Amino acid sequence: MISSIFGKTKPINFIILFSYLFVFYWLTHLLLYKKSFEIDGIFAQVAVIIALFSSIFIVDFIVKRNKITGLNSFTILFYVLLITLFPEVLLDFNGIMCSFFLLLSARRLLSLISLRNSKLKIFDATIWIIVASFFYEWASLFLILVFTAIYFYEPKNIRNWLVPIVGVITSFTILTGFLVLSDNMEFLTSHYTFSFELNTVFFLNWGNSTRFIIFVLFAVFMGMFAFLKLGKAGVGRIITMRLISLFFLIGMLFTMLQSTSSFFPLIVTFFPVGIFFANYVDTIKRTNIKEVVLMLSIFAPLMVFVTNLILNK
Repeated sequence: MISSIFGKTKPINFIILFSYLFVFYWLTHLLLYKKSFEIDGIFAQVAVIIALFSSIFIVDFIVKRNKITGLNSFTILFYVLLITLFPEVLLDFNGIMCSFFLLLSARRLLSLISLRNSKLKIFDATIWIIVASFFYEWASLFLILVFTAIYFYEPKNIRNWLVPIVGVITSFTILTGFLVLSDNMEFLTSHYTFSFELNTVFFLNWGNSTRFIIFVLFAVFMGMFAFLKLGKAGVGRIITMRLISLFFLIGMLFTMLQSTSSFFPLIVTFFPVGIFFANYVDTIKRTNIKEVVLMLSIFAPLMVFVTNLILNK
């Protein structure tokens, strides 16, 4: 039943996921973490939900446009399920917005495979990464992805290597102008500190650390499995998967460097991990086994959430 619904690309899939995520978002805030909001705060939460919904659209667009997986909705399904497994990411406004802009950057970088308008795509990707760094300074690590994409697709064109530098300068020129007008120049020195503070509150909790370790192990396993299955795939798809894998590795490093007692931006890794999981499910030929895998994938995060809900009462 699940594979018949999400095994195809239908508008109903978005309706199901958006409805579920909307309800889950408020359950997480109001019941799990017992947050309360004023009227102004509710408007801010609606903006966050819109960013989450937009992120799902972007993930689906990237996957379908670049033919990263089969014609199905498994990637966005796993993206939402990973949010269910780590509901604390919904408390991190900066993490959600940062992830949104990084997805916009990934969309441009992965489209370099067409070798059309390369400089414009590199410039756009750089701009989006710098915008993401306005929320978390360590997001600037994703500039590594830009230079890697250039190396994979058009390394002999010297101008391509200069475009990210122009993008960075342009971004900070616009930001500086805005900060001067708003009399807030201290933002640059106070925000871009690149400090490191491990989220010991999160990782020393055995439940949280267990979830995180299982998540990383499954992600690595699924990623390796995806590469093994790509042996007969075209060079273009292999390069795409390499960039997605690098996105995951940088995302993990970014999460470890940026996590504090108040913030946990793991959501930036859900895009590549969702692709890894979707590619794995694609390889399962027997419908009954695929159905069992999908049911377990849905049941496990929900049980973790319900357990946390009961323990936090």
